[in-house]
Amino acid sequence: MATVHASPVAVRLDPRPVHRIGMIALATDLTSERDAARLLPPEVAMHTTRVPFENPTTPDTLRRLAGGLTGAADLLVPGLDLAAIIFSCTAASATIGDAAVRAAIQTARPGVPVVTPPDAATQAFAALGVRRIALLTPYLPETTAPMVRYFQARGLTIVAAQCLGLADDREMARVAPQTILAAAEAVDTADAEAVFLSCTALPALGLIDALEATLGKPVVSSNQASLWQALGHAAVAIEGPGRLFAVPASVPA
Repeated sequence: MATVHASPVAVRLDPRPVHRIGMIALATDLTSERDAARLLPPEVAMHTTRVPFENPTTPDTLRRLAGGLTGAADLLVPGLDLAAIIFSCTAASATIGDAAVRAAIQTARPGVPVVTPPDAATQAFAALGVRRIALLTPYLPETTAPMVRYFQARGLTIVAAQCLGLADDREMARVAPQTILAAAEAVDTADAEAVFLSCTALPALGLIDALEATLGKPVVSSNQASLWQALGHAAVAIEGPGRLFAVPASVPA
């Protein structure tokens, strides 16, 4: 057996800065990491951990996620700085509440900005100058209703709300592009200034440009808004899908 020797080569660490963003995804999430990988530039690293979750996706099961957020955040690259942490679940954020989500995550990572998809979407609508929204979700009706209440409480008007009636987020991640395109067109109204495609599981990111061309108005998805806001915290500007990435990211304290 050969003897192992120390290499004569001195180790040098790469001095190039890396912007690091953390993500807490559901155990069943099939989409959030894929969307981040297709959108983030090389100088931004996404570090993901997961939190236990069992379907169906209902308000009751979503509330249970709150107890796992602190432990999940504690696993995100300990000892390294993060520009932001995304909790990648739109319906859970609306059901648990942004403040509670933020407090649970910052218990483990104090001072790190926390991005939730519905808050990021609200900031996106403000940046786009729109207040009247058509809402499409893949959820059950009882899971969609808290989304309507969330946005209304944030001062937005929901002019139309429709859902696809799915209970399993793994099925939400497999909704066909033609279904998303048709459903987005169906929920849109002349009164809507923008369309929101709710759910980080929904594979909508690659359809935004086509939908905006068809509808003639901004289209915002959960993952698009979350990544836009997280990149704002990292002070990184990119060319992304949709009109949203043409406006400066909103980074509230």
